Amino acid sequence: MPDLAFLAFLVVDGALAGAIYALAALAFVVVYKASRMINFAVGEWIMLASRMVASGLHGLGFGLGGALGLACVGMVALAMAFNRVVLRRLFGQSLLSSIMVTIGLGILLRGSAAIVFAGIPPRITSPVPLEPLVIRGVPVSIDKLVAAMIAGACIIGLGWFFHGSRTGLALRAIAIDQQVAMAVGIDLHRHFAIAWALVGVLSVLAGTLGSVVLGGGFGIGLLGLKVFPIVIVGGLDSLLGTIVGALVIGILESLTAGYIDPLVGGGFSHVASYVVLIATLLVRPYGLFGRPDVERV
Repeated sequence: MPDLAFLAFLVVDGALAGAIYALAALAFVVVYKASRMINFAVGEWIMLASRMVASGLHGLGFGLGGALGLACVGMVALAMAFNRVVLRRLFGQSLLSSIMVTIGLGILLRGSAAIVFAGIPPRITSPVPLEPLVIRGVPVSIDKLVAAMIAGACIIGLGWFFHGSRTGLALRAIAIDQQVAMAVGIDLHRHFAIAWALVGVLSVLAGTLGSVVLGGGFGIGLLGLKVFPIVIVGGLDSLLGTIVGALVIGILESLTAGYIDPLVGGGFSHVASYVVLIATLLVRPYGLFGRPDVERV
């Protein structure tokens, strides 16, 4: 493959992977925008959602649509239970308490999923042709292209939800000032439940697309590790920043895998994003599109 065509292939492939990363990162940003809570279990949510879809396909014999519906119901139910049983008791507690709870939840989900889904194949078969589409000499993976289009549609829908619906406006108001939101009649617990239900649905979509494109199993939970460089680079509270950060990280990983890994050994592409994360924290700690906290003194 000529050098220019190889470069184009790496950029396109990285951008398509970045679209899936963006969907996973938005599962993190939704909770942060609504409650300023940092969910360190986002990878386990995505892993559990993908295993629910695989269970519907291979264990219950559903079609892809039925398996997705089953997983959405299961993840929303988990979100409702987590909100009611755990999060309500954390209202008004320190940020450290919520962080430790999400870490503990992640450990619990990973351990229990290994038992519940034992023996069920984790792979979600791609419903699209596996042969690449060649555009001007550049091969483009059809499954990644379809996955990126689906992820893009979900991102557009989520953007409209936050900026064009009353519920989205209420969630944004809660993120700005919970006390003022309560004063104007916004039910915090109800809207926190909605935010976590969105996390459940986004986890199903991200887990399914990630399993189709990247492979299934418990390794899909590693997709959650890519979330943190993305949201730091883009900005913790910015939907646009999350999308840009995901594309940047996806393209960076692809270029590093294509040009640097052959020189220094495989695996550097997996840590390159964390090098960018550290650099971003040093130069612009609130991200490219994030807003610094303003405190009155």
